[in-house]
Amino acid sequence: MSDLPSAIHPDILPRLDPEYVAIHNAQIAHRVPLHTIPWHPDIRKAPHVPGGSPVRTVGAVKDISLQNCKIRAFIPEGTPPQEGWPVLLFIHGGGWTLGDIDTSNSFISRQCKENNCVSVAVDYRLAPENPYPAAVEDTIDALKFIYYSGKAEFNANVNKIAVGGSSRCLQSACLKAQELNASNPHHLPAINLIDNTASVTDERYPSWKECQNTVLLSEGRMMWFRNMYLPDPATWTEPDNSPIFASDALLAKVPPAYIGVCEVDILQDEGIAYGEKLKSLGVKVEVKIYPRAPHSILGMDAALKVGRQLADDSVKAVGDAFKAA
Repeated sequence: MSDLPSAIHPDILPRLDPEYVAIHNAQIAHRVPLHTIPWHPDIRKAPHVPGGSPVRTVGAVKDISLQNCKIRAFIPEGTPPQEGWPVLLFIHGGGWTLGDIDTSNSFISRQCKENNCVSVAVDYRLAPENPYPAAVEDTIDALKFIYYSGKAEFNANVNKIAVGGSSRCLQSACLKAQELNASNPHHLPAINLIDNTASVTDERYPSWKECQNTVLLSEGRMMWFRNMYLPDPATWTEPDNSPIFASDALLAKVPPAYIGVCEVDILQDEGIAYGEKLKSLGVKVEVKIYPRAPHSILGMDAALKVGRQLADDSVKAVGDAFKAA
């Protein structure tokens, strides 16, 4: 095994997409894993995963300050429909610790451009400075702002709200949408975390053990994120942290979902289990597994065919949901 700090583990190497391996060896293998160094906020300045596509040009971009965070709305070109633009609320990944309002600019500007929808990013507060429930509270505040003020601020159709992201906060937003009586036509849990009690010894989710040494989101990195955001283990089973523990009555109200999971991702089996749980409660769900793919490929859509496929499928899922609503 190479002595580079982020060299691909020999258990994982033959399972990965060769396109990803080439990029990793050239641009990631030399990076020191963030979870192995003492915490400092400057860690957030580390480079993102390489290979993302450029931000699309849209009609307008509007930053709006909320009580504890900021949101950014990408607004389509042209004249809105009489009932207003549909809206996608997107919550960036980063283990509640990394990332910011710019993290998903490429993906959500594409959603805005191709689906003629207002795409909204949430700059939620980050751990460890702001542990649970800060990220959930900010996500819900963003949803409420869209529902109550979106029509006035950016010609939103508040009866067509989809929620997506690489963060477990989106499940909370989906459930809150039901309380607001927003139709919430779809949700898009791409490469998502569903159960904060999972571990390498957990027989429910074999991918934790099988992918414990994977790239981008190893067991060590996942536990680092968990301990940053959820320092009290007593909170790990709360539905806001582990949606799979929500009551059947609540989960049955979740809107139709597209769940994209990666085959070489520690979180793969959680996403599959969540999809099966929703299906058992009568929710319309499509689960797709992206072969030989690690975590974070959505941000590598310009460099990886499999990353582009996940992005394409996600854009299509949102567009189809808006058309059907």
